[in-house]
Amino acid sequence: MFGFGILSGLIILPLVGAAFILVLRGESEAALRNVRWTALLTTIITFLLSLFAWSLFDTRSADFQLVEQKAWLGSGIIYKLGVDGIAMPFVLLTTFLMPICILASWESITTRVKEYMVAFLVLETLMIGVFCALDLVLFYLFFEAGLIPMFLIIGVWGGKNRIYASFKFFLYTLLGSLLMLLAIMAMYGVAGTTDIVTLLKTNFPSSMQKWLWLAFFASFAVKMPMWPVHTWLPDAHVEAPTAGSVILAGILLKMGGYGFIRFSLPMFPEASQYFAPLVWTLSIIAIIYTSLVALVQEDMKKLIAYSSVAHMGFVTMGLFVMNTQGVQGAVFQMVSHGLVSGALFLCVGVVYDRLHTREISAYGGIVKNMPMYAFVMMLFTMANVGLPGTSGFVGEFLTLAGAFRANSWVAFFATVGVILSAGYALFLYRRVIFGVLDKPAVAAMKDLSAREIVCLAPLLVLTIYYGIHPGPILEACAPAVDLLIKNYQTAIAAAKTAAVALH
Repeated sequence: MFGFGILSGLIILPLVGAAFILVLRGESEAALRNVRWTALLTTIITFLLSLFAWSLFDTRSADFQLVEQKAWLGSGIIYKLGVDGIAMPFVLLTTFLMPICILASWESITTRVKEYMVAFLVLETLMIGVFCALDLVLFYLFFEAGLIPMFLIIGVWGGKNRIYASFKFFLYTLLGSLLMLLAIMAMYGVAGTTDIVTLLKTNFPSSMQKWLWLAFFASFAVKMPMWPVHTWLPDAHVEAPTAGSVILAGILLKMGGYGFIRFSLPMFPEASQYFAPLVWTLSIIAIIYTSLVALVQEDMKKLIAYSSVAHMGFVTMGLFVMNTQGVQGAVFQMVSHGLVSGALFLCVGVVYDRLHTREISAYGGIVKNMPMYAFVMMLFTMANVGLPGTSGFVGEFLTLAGAFRANSWVAFFATVGVILSAGYALFLYRRVIFGVLDKPAVAAMKDLSAREIVCLAPLLVLTIYYGIHPGPILEACAPAVDLLIKNYQTAIAAAKTAAVALH
């Protein structure tokens, strides 16, 4: 089905807003206000357009929809866009978080405001392109180009160690992706095309699959990030501005999980089965080890960053158990984590803007003078722990259920991480929110402003709504997940039959 250019509109619209901001002149307060409003309106219109795309999306179909295709560069490389039930939730999540990020930066970003807003709008274009691309080279270009604006956001508007953190982020992710580029070239040599739809139907030789899988794994594992290549994430989060941390945790980390679903599992099924125990082991280490590390953190952002690594461990575990509960739970967990972790970083930004420190020991007794903030922080903390009735529970429960069906020991060790998550999350909440209000600077802090309420309220509503009614996400991705698992099982059965015949 050929669409009406909606996906191209989603990709181009933020660039139009960025171009308009670049032609605005002046550095006065009025000029900067125009820059902020232009960025906010651009992201709101983009979100509304994504809702229109969602209204045209058929959740009963496993096929790619809203497809656009044009010749590009020749040699089998095409400009082709489309979304299925796995990609569409991430497109909506991206466009939903961007206006919140612009609003969260309204007062905290006071230098180079124009360049900051342009960087965020360009980043939105590239992130949407990752989830919409149906050509492997096009996907790679969007995937890699997204490093540049985030590198600038951390390096220019970050904290005192921003240069170190930005280069570490850039080099880690770039080096991993170079191997993926070599794998793409090898796949083109076999299939003669980079069309993802065609590649999904291509049977790559068993001996080749393992090398291709490892090359893609090197890129996606760093992006998630998985243990032990996760060390760039805490530094990046600590130094990034608040909105940068929201996008980093909410969207950029999800590109690794999306890559596993879109490429590793369906294109290299035999290699995925072969390396599944390795992924389970790394996932369990990530869940337990980073949870223990989070317990001893004194910086609020760093604690939440390590918790993100642990939660992404549930995602990779769920994906590679390769059953319906596991894969659907992984998709749901990624969407839920985007909402909850983004909200937690916003909550840290709220108190940082008032006291200009993220040290846990600097706070205490906030519930007395910021009751509304304490209530909101409590709900997001409970969602991060996985309390029933919040979106965090649904994703973790489904991934654990899928893991139990595949290997009970994997589920057992992963459950230890659930217990530890309650430890570090409640430890953070108790020290910041409760206690004696004996610090004059903390006592002078004011409760949530109207702008901060507008930022946090939509995230709070969706966190509770999807915890009680997860159907919209699960129903949207169900046909695509069922097709993925069916094709995976068919490929594994065919490989076993061929091996028996050969023997």
